[in-house]
Amino acid sequence: MNLTVRPLKQKDAGRRLAAIDRVAAEELELSGGDFIRVEGQSGAAIARVWPGYPEDDGTGVIRIDGKLRQEASVGIDDKVTVESVEVNQADRVTIALPQRLGVRGDVGRFLRDKLAGQPLTEGQTIRVPFGFGLMGGGGQGQAVPVKIAETVPSGTVVVTDATEITISEKPAEEIVSGSGAGGEGGEDAPDVTYEDIGGLDSELEQVREMIELPMRHPELFKRLGIDPPQGVLLHGPPGTGKTLIAKAVANEIDASFHTISGPEIMSKYYGESEEQLRDVFEEATENAPAIVFMDELDSIAPKREEAGGDVERRVVAQLLSLMDGLEDRGEVVVIGATNRVDAIDPALRRGGRFDREIEVGVPDRDGRKEILQVHTRNMPLVEEIDLDEYAENTHGFVGADLESLAKESAMHALRRIRPELDLESDEIDADVLNSIQVTETDFKEAMKGIEPSALREVFVEVPDVTWDQVGGLEDTKERLRETIQWPLEYPEVFEELDMQAAKGVLMYGPPGTGKTLLAKAVANEAESNFISIKGPELLNKFVGESEKGVREVFSKARENAPTIVFFDEIDSIATERGKNSGDSGVGERVVSQLLTELDGLESLEDVVVIATTNRPDLIDSALLRPGRLDRHVHVPVPDEEARRKILEVHTRNKPLADDVDLDAIARQTDGYVGADIEAVAREASMNASREFIGSVSREEIGESVGNVRVTMAHFEAALDEVNPSVTPETRERYAEIEKQFQRSDVDRRDSEPSAAFQ
Repeated sequence: MNLTVRPLKQKDAGRRLAAIDRVAAEELELSGGDFIRVEGQSGAAIARVWPGYPEDDGTGVIRIDGKLRQEASVGIDDKVTVESVEVNQADRVTIALPQRLGVRGDVGRFLRDKLAGQPLTEGQTIRVPFGFGLMGGGGQGQAVPVKIAETVPSGTVVVTDATEITISEKPAEEIVSGSGAGGEGGEDAPDVTYEDIGGLDSELEQVREMIELPMRHPELFKRLGIDPPQGVLLHGPPGTGKTLIAKAVANEIDASFHTISGPEIMSKYYGESEEQLRDVFEEATENAPAIVFMDELDSIAPKREEAGGDVERRVVAQLLSLMDGLEDRGEVVVIGATNRVDAIDPALRRGGRFDREIEVGVPDRDGRKEILQVHTRNMPLVEEIDLDEYAENTHGFVGADLESLAKESAMHALRRIRPELDLESDEIDADVLNSIQVTETDFKEAMKGIEPSALREVFVEVPDVTWDQVGGLEDTKERLRETIQWPLEYPEVFEELDMQAAKGVLMYGPPGTGKTLLAKAVANEAESNFISIKGPELLNKFVGESEKGVREVFSKARENAPTIVFFDEIDSIATERGKNSGDSGVGERVVSQLLTELDGLESLEDVVVIATTNRPDLIDSALLRPGRLDRHVHVPVPDEEARRKILEVHTRNKPLADDVDLDAIARQTDGYVGADIEAVAREASMNASREFIGSVSREEIGESVGNVRVTMAHFEAALDEVNPSVTPETRERYAEIEKQFQRSDVDRRDSEPSAAFQ
């Protein structure tokens, strides 16, 4: 049967599996665990059948990984012939290990566990995960290439529990590769395949369309009467996988790969830099099909009017002429990568040079899970580890950060077994190696030390505050849900009613009422990234730096959407223009920059601004109009019922005595805001601890600490200590401000999202 080749899912790669469309598998009478021969035009590979994925049903698809595709000499979307084959069980397999691998003891048993169920052929090279890169690099995914020196019986065999594994006296480097089906030379094994890239399916598809299609099927472009694309520019934050995509494409289409590194080609001698560029392009032309990859393109091709020296300008001019001459160079494609796309000379960014610009963005939750599956594929994880949980909790992490997370968790596991290792010996015992496992604790410890690099320049936190931890304020919570959560959760309703989601929310109220807490809770509930900006930290004494800070904040928010940008104490940077003459106009320029950024959000998706203040009367009126901070939410002083709920939150885990009456405390705390009530609960606990520590000796504390209780008397004493922070005059002032906002809002009530849902 002829089937179409597609890439295998990341988590299943490296195990010689073939996931076949279930309809086709039934026709071929194949079931999971059977062996098949996958034959391309000039090669063949033996693989084990794996149940097909539901989305492939009836499509005639076979999914195999990069190593099997190379053995069968096929690419993605090619047709292959599939037939069932009988594979004998192996009585004995002799394996040659690399010279540098320092492992002693019962290596055979360790290898049998790793190779169980895999089809093996004499002369074949297989990558085996030996642990955490014991070869000082360990190859792709910490796997070590071992060679199959001999099999009994001969031909393709499968390893079982009864197979005897022996280690060859010759190292793998001295064993000659076989040439049968499944034979694979260690030197030719692809370093990076499509299965080693997670979370970039759409970007990879675009790159393949631009590069792989013209190189493998140039007749398509001739039929259409167009020239194939000349160059692709990949741009996005550092660590998202731009270089990895270029390497994978070069490997998959069997093209020669030529790298241009900016600092290497720069020379102090006149004309030498341009000559080195020409040499790279000439070498690529001689070895076509070829890919010329320029990493950090902005370092060698900056805007000529801004370039500091004559060398940079000449290099840019040489690059322009080389890329324009590509039509005569045959199958040579240029891939550029940069994280500063606006710094590149605009002449390079026109059609005929870099034809397509592809943004390689920060991965979403599903993408992060795929990346984690790639990097933990060869790691001995315990079963309890749920990668979905870590994918959920790694907002803003790019591929490089997730790789660091996997490596750091492995290092934690290694530290745990280090006492068992003989560090003076050149070799490690195979039994110790086999006992290493990466646990949940290792991952949690690793998470503490890794920051998301996509959001490193702006202070970011992923809030762990839920609505349950916010006592009272039901009306305020409901309005925030309508404004922020609904557009993210019910986009189809907004689309049907032709509604635009609110751009921003201003929360105002007395200090301590819970404005910041509400912002954190809504970011958590909406599963969004959370960029927190303290107003004064944006201000800078240098002209233009404050505005640049505002621009960078919004730029990061767009790259990492969905994002909530939280401005705390916004009145410190967005005061009414024309009133302050002593700050050299920096405040006015920051307000103007904020206004333009907020207006620019119309064309963006999933970026919401939340601002808080306890002085709304100081904020520039232009910020408060519709289309900017268009929802004004008053966070009031809590009433008695709300105070009761806040008390419940703050006493939830405290050992309260039976005489504690939260209703009575709520009645006695009129005028107290959330922060005051938290202070009362904390002071009551201090009173209880003071009394307990003073009544028992140091030796008895450990035994009797379970008897400590916080009593009503402790709360009464705390109420005498903590006074309400809001006066009646303050409450009246905020009530008056709320009336002013309501008068200005009343004209546009009907067009707001909440009206539509009601």
